[in-house]
This record gives sequence, C-alpha cells and structure tokens, in this order.
Amino acid sequence: MPNQTPQPLYRWVIVIASAVMLALSMGLLINGMTVFFLPLEKAFGWQRGEIALINSAGLIGCAVGGILMGRLADRISTRRICIFGAIVLGGCVLASAYADQLWQFYTLYFIAGAFGGAAFFAPLVALVGNWFTAGAGLAIGIVSGGQALGQGGIPLVAALLIAELEWNGALTALGVAILAIVVPLAFLLRDPPGLAVNAAAPPDEPLAGRLPHNVVVVTMSIAVIGCCTLMAVPLMHLVPLLQGEGIAAADAGGVMLAMLTAGFFGRIFFGRLADMIGAVPAYITASALQTVLVFGFTQFQSLNAFYFYAVLYGFGYSGVMTGILTTVRALTRPSRRAGATGIVVAFGFVGHGIGGWQGGMLFDLTGDYMASYAVAAAAGIFNLLVMTTLLMRIRQNREPQLA
Repeated sequence: MPNQTPQPLYRWVIVIASAVMLALSMGLLINGMTVFFLPLEKAFGWQRGEIALINSAGLIGCAVGGILMGRLADRISTRRICIFGAIVLGGCVLASAYADQLWQFYTLYFIAGAFGGAAFFAPLVALVGNWFTAGAGLAIGIVSGGQALGQGGIPLVAALLIAELEWNGALTALGVAILAIVVPLAFLLRDPPGLAVNAAAPPDEPLAGRLPHNVVVVTMSIAVIGCCTLMAVPLMHLVPLLQGEGIAAADAGGVMLAMLTAGFFGRIFFGRLADMIGAVPAYITASALQTVLVFGFTQFQSLNAFYFYAVLYGFGYSGVMTGILTTVRALTRPSRRAGATGIVVAFGFVGHGIGGWQGGMLFDLTGDYMASYAVAAAAGIFNLLVMTTLLMRIRQNREPQLA
C-alpha cells in the first residue's frame, strides 16, 4: 500500500469557514430575493417578472465576475479576493435598502454578484479541493451543504426581518450581517502548506486530463445552463407558489428551509457518493432525481404536503451542486482548476438567471406556475443528455490528453 502524506487539520477550518461564507453570500444572491417579491410588488407596483430580474441581475453579475475571480484565484491569494468580495457584497446590500427604482436594484445586485458573490464561489471551492489530497468529495459536499443551509435560512430570516423591519430594514440588517461575519472569516483563509498547485494531477484524480481541458469546460458549461435553469425555478418561485395557495410568508419560508436543510444532508451524501462511484455518475444521479421531481410542486395545495415533498425534492436536487463542483475537480488539473470552476459556475449562474426570469415571466403571462415548472423539467432533461454524452466520451478515452 503506498504511503500517504498526512493531511493538515487546518483543512477543516478552511471547510467550515468556506461553508459559512457561501451560506451567507449565496443565500442572499441565489434566492434571497424570493421573500421580497410581495413586499416590493406592494410597495412599488412592479410586476413579478420585473422583480425576478433583480435576482437575475445578481446572478449574471456572478457569472461575469466568476470567470475573472476564478482565474485570479489561480494566481493570487484567495484570502484577499474574499475580503474584497465581502466588503462589496455587504455594501451593495446596504445600499439597496435605499433604492426605489428598478434600475438601482438591477445595478446594485449586478455589482454585488460580479465583485461580491463571484469572489467566493469558485475561489473557495478550488481552495477546499486543493487542501484535500483524498476525500475531496466529502469536503466539497460539506461546503456545498453550507450553501444549501444558507439558501434555506436566508429567506426565512429575511421573511422574519421583513415582518419586523419592513423590506428596507431587512436589507439593512442583512448587509450589516455580511460585513460583520464574512469579513472576519475571510481572514482565516490560507493556501495549503507545501502543496503546489502544479500541472500534474495527484494519484487520487485518475480522470484529470482524460479529456482536453477545453472540452471539459465547454461541455460542463453547456450542461449546467440546463441544470441551473431547472434549479432556479423552485429556489426563486416556491415561496410565491405557496403564497398563491394562501400559505403565509413565514410558513412558506419554513418550507424552503426544510427543503434546503434536507439539501444540506443531500449535498454531503452526494459528495461522499462521488468519492465512491465517481463524480460524473454521482452528478447524473442527482440530476435525474431533480428532473423527475421538479414538476410535482405544482400538484399540491396543503402546507403539510408541501413540507413532505420539499424534503424529498431537496435531498435529491441538492446533490447536483456538489456534483458540478466535484466533476470539475475530477476532470481538471490543479493548475487550472479555479479558472475552470469559475467558467462553469458562471454558466450555472446564467442558467439560474434564465430560470428565475422565465418563472416570473411565464407566471405573468399565464397566471400560474404550471408552464414555469414544465420548462424547468425540460431543461433538466437537456442537462442529462449532455452529461450522459460526456460520461460516454470519458469512458472511451482511457489515456490522458495533453491539452
């Protein structure tokens, strides 16, 4: 049995700090606006599709900035990138509390995504992956699980804050929380000692280099557009769907929290599954679950039924995000990993933006969410077709490529 270099315990500090940072930043940007739909609609008379574009602007910002931040993380300190990102994100959320025009929200959330959220996702995931020479799937699953808790917890906390402080007071409180919590956590980040992010893949990454780098990045980028278009619909429109059935905002936020709490465990499970059966098969398995289940949300009316189904869907869908991250890690070399993650995640954010926007737009056109969730299911089928093709090509190419 080959000798293995002991892995430093500080890697778990990196994991925990990264999980909390992604929970707060991505919880705000991915679906934190979901409980602001009705308050902004009431305050300004805007249509739901217009409000959904606030979220889309933030995600497009994450997409644009993610490419730059991912490439920077291959070259400079992740700590510096994340400190900068925390200050920008917290400042933009604080400023949005004083916005009263749609263009102001769009601009602030685009900046928050491009220079705030983008500073966390790809850099942190790549950093965690580089700290682990074995068991990286589980570590990335934990980090991804922290994000899931944030995506469930932030809407619930925001709903409670809105009830006490109105929508602008809630945004003020969330902006202060980002600055008070995320900035100090960013100072804990450091590069792994004695581990150069070199061109060669470690022995525990047998797929790295199996396909040319550009083929992997382009194929994954195409796939995640479909994947995240699906994913965004329940993330952005489950709460208003429940409210349309007469369920109170706090109860609807509780359903979202239940879904994403189940997602926390699902992300860890699928991270461990990636270590056992391979990253790509684990990703395809999770994608199939969310594709089969997503349309079912339109078939319920009672709060208890929504709770049950949200937990079921949440456990399955949650592995998709872990699957994206572990698949990029498995198929790319360390020297180009953060950049690759940034590009793929950028297209994922584009998919999120498309999914959230089309969900609101089709609701405005039809008066219900049936068409929105049907489009989500179709996008999931597209993702499965692309990923199945990629897996077949990996298995056909036994020898690593040079590119």
